Amino acid sequence: MKKVFTPEVKIALVAIAGIVILFFGMQFLKGLDLFSSENIYKIRFTNVSGLSVSNPIYANGYKVGIIKAIDYDYDHPGQITVSADIDQNMRIPKGTTAVISSDLMGNVKVDLELSDGKLGYVEPGGTIYGELSGGALGAIKDAMPTIKTLIPKVDSILTNVNTLLADPALASTLHNANKISSDLTKSTRELNEFLADLNSKVPGIMDNANGLITDARGTMGHVNGFIGNANGMISNVNGKISSIDISGTMAKVDKTLANMETLSNKLNNKEGSLGLLMNDPALYNNLNKTLNDADSLVINLKAHPKRYVHFSLFGKKDK
Repeated sequence: MKKVFTPEVKIALVAIAGIVILFFGMQFLKGLDLFSSENIYKIRFTNVSGLSVSNPIYANGYKVGIIKAIDYDYDHPGQITVSADIDQNMRIPKGTTAVISSDLMGNVKVDLELSDGKLGYVEPGGTIYGELSGGALGAIKDAMPTIKTLIPKVDSILTNVNTLLADPALASTLHNANKISSDLTKSTRELNEFLADLNSKVPGIMDNANGLITDARGTMGHVNGFIGNANGMISNVNGKISSIDISGTMAKVDKTLANMETLSNKLNNKEGSLGLLMNDPALYNNLNKTLNDADSLVINLKAHPKRYVHFSLFGKKDK
């Protein structure tokens, strides 16, 4: 019986299998899934610079598909049709725009700028209109004129900076700044130590303050008691004053004053003895002389009693 799988057939089958595996492997590396159930949408551009097959498609930063094919529309010159594989669960609102953008590394992608969906949704196989955005590189390109005008200014600034750095005064200034920084560090450390010491003493100070407050409260209690006693004494005095017969007392005072006035009048009048004594200088002088003589007599009597008093049992002797 003749063998079906000859060495030549086996080699051919292996080659075919290798080609198939290579094809599917290349498609997988490109990001294409040949067995997927994704929906195909058409995107129309006027410029697809940088866009290639298998570039990702994003919606709100999430990958929802890839570019499957790029074809020039010869029936409509200037139009390019891009076939996009979009996740079948993704519903694209009408009015959505596809924007080609790139980052600084040159990676190109398509961003779907979704509309609000009020107009309905694009059916699979439908067309979406797109545009080209410069992306990060485009922004840099747009900024180049401004950058060119800034370059001379930057160069001048760098020249001035180099001149400043070469100035010896800068080294002295930096040295002073270092010294100031060192002093500030030292002051900060001393301040922290002071605050730590203060924090350790605060409880004692608070205890002393509380003691003083307690003593002050006690003193205030004593003061309040004293004030109460004083109020009581004042009440007693007021009671005693209210019990005094003011009218009778004043009548007695008036009577006493009248008597004093009468006595004063009599003393000033020369009719009485006291009036004569007080108002007659001659009488006063005679009385004063008499008193002086009597005083001298008494003194002499005490000094020489025998001159004035003689006692004898045998009668009087002649001197």
